[in-house]
Amino acid sequence: MSAADVAADTANDSGADTPRDFIRDIVRSDLAAGRTAEVVTRFPPEPNGFLHIGHAKSICLNFGVAQEFGGHCSLRFDDTNPTKEEQLYIDAIEEDVRWLGFDWGSHLHHASDYFQQLYDWAEHLIETGKAYVDDLSPEEMRAYRGTLTEPGRDSPYRSRSLEESLDLFRRMKAGEFPDGARVLRAKIDMASGNINLRDPALYRILHASHPRTGDAWCIYPTYDFAHGQSDAIEGVTHSLCTLEFEDHRPLYDWLIENLPVPTRPRQYEFARLNLSHTVLSKRRLIQLVTEGHVAGWDDPRMPTLAGLRRRGVPPEALRDFARRIGISKADNLVQLALLEACMREALNKSALRRMAVLNPLKVVIENYPEGESELLEAVNNPEDPEAGTRQVPFSRELYIEREDFMEDPPKKFFRLGPGREVRLRYAYFITCREAVKNDAGEIVELRCTYDPATRGGDSPDGRKVKGTLHWVSAAHGIPAEVRNYDTLFTEEVPGTGHGGDYLADLNPDSLKVLDCCLLEPALAEAPVGTAVQFERLGYFCPDPDSTPERPVFNRTVGLRDTWAKLQSKR
Repeated sequence: MSAADVAADTANDSGADTPRDFIRDIVRSDLAAGRTAEVVTRFPPEPNGFLHIGHAKSICLNFGVAQEFGGHCSLRFDDTNPTKEEQLYIDAIEEDVRWLGFDWGSHLHHASDYFQQLYDWAEHLIETGKAYVDDLSPEEMRAYRGTLTEPGRDSPYRSRSLEESLDLFRRMKAGEFPDGARVLRAKIDMASGNINLRDPALYRILHASHPRTGDAWCIYPTYDFAHGQSDAIEGVTHSLCTLEFEDHRPLYDWLIENLPVPTRPRQYEFARLNLSHTVLSKRRLIQLVTEGHVAGWDDPRMPTLAGLRRRGVPPEALRDFARRIGISKADNLVQLALLEACMREALNKSALRRMAVLNPLKVVIENYPEGESELLEAVNNPEDPEAGTRQVPFSRELYIEREDFMEDPPKKFFRLGPGREVRLRYAYFITCREAVKNDAGEIVELRCTYDPATRGGDSPDGRKVKGTLHWVSAAHGIPAEVRNYDTLFTEEVPGTGHGGDYLADLNPDSLKVLDCCLLEPALAEAPVGTAVQFERLGYFCPDPDSTPERPVFNRTVGLRDTWAKLQSKR
């Protein structure tokens, strides 16, 4: 099937899951008109940090468009700044893209693969009178560039002869000059209303070892110069960027038009992701890590893909999130509750159910035989019959959540209280007979009785109870640490107050560690990175900090659907 046939099938697909947006409409039009034979996109991260959820939107778009229209998407590292790039970031980016569910196949590229070709094209611009070597300092260049309301001024070195500029550029490459002494600039228009066209820098001197090319180069192309030409070398047909690159498109096009590149890619811009209670600026994320506000790039409070993965967010939830928010030209703020809804929906289908008590209160069932225990059958996932069942141990002494008992319960409190009967999940009906207190007046133990006829949690005489509680056997429970996470920032848009200081909006309660938790025995086998549902509490994921003696679980998301509540109010 041709690419055009694929596009036609996609256009005719009326399924709810088929994305429709202005970029896909452009692709369909290009295929139908014959302007594009094969759709080629690329995801071009700079390896100077970890990917975040905003990158996930771009990954899903670039790889998704290529897949939908029968083309391919490259993973290209725009590695043009060796002072900020590390192999650590390259490895993490590859892992993140694969984890998200995409594969670049044989199409793995680096801008550094093209350093010689880019250099040759820079010489071509000099030889055709469209670039020159400038000796202005960075401060002088800024002064000459002008402002948004005032035109720039020509550099005194703009009129250099082609021969002199070419000689100086070659000497820059040979390492004769120190960092910052000279730059190569495009010769475009210092009076342009677009500051990006006021003779932008194309090459700068940087005596720094590169992760891939070592010390072979001491001049490096700017991002603006390398990006479009890399697209052209790779045959990219649709170069998809976020809106901050819209003002750079005239420069992108100018370079493509004035260089003997093999193909003519086109750049299209879409709105970046803005997520409530979150920062997605790489500069700010780096600051959070380097200043110790979080415990690293993969801290589960971070919006990085590594952090989300460690928190237990499944990749299908992020793909669903990207589909729901869609692609547009308009900036908007996406509520974190929508992401949580996607997480919850994905996990509800896949997560095994388990019982855990986070704030334990001891229960003694006085009429249950001392020293005995039994195994009760529990469902692994009611949404998936094939998940089967498991055996949960039950004994005379149990733990329930402290919040599930009130000594003087209000009318709508349907859990345990003096004289009240409730159901223990998968087990029996129990009735509270006495609350035992310590010398400080704190309740430390509940004395209860059980009805042996209600084994499995149902009453043969048909009597009903309104409360069902989860529990863990005291003799069989596994001690554990649970880390409850909340939003990293208290404000919907961090930094809108406090003079723009987003750090002032850090949430002091973004992490609460519970270190007296008890888990049912089956949780000892939960693999790191795989979320489970703690019944009645939420979804949790074993952390890499876990040990066989003491598991550590991260809270992924609660059971409460805040997104549904937000929608119902509209």
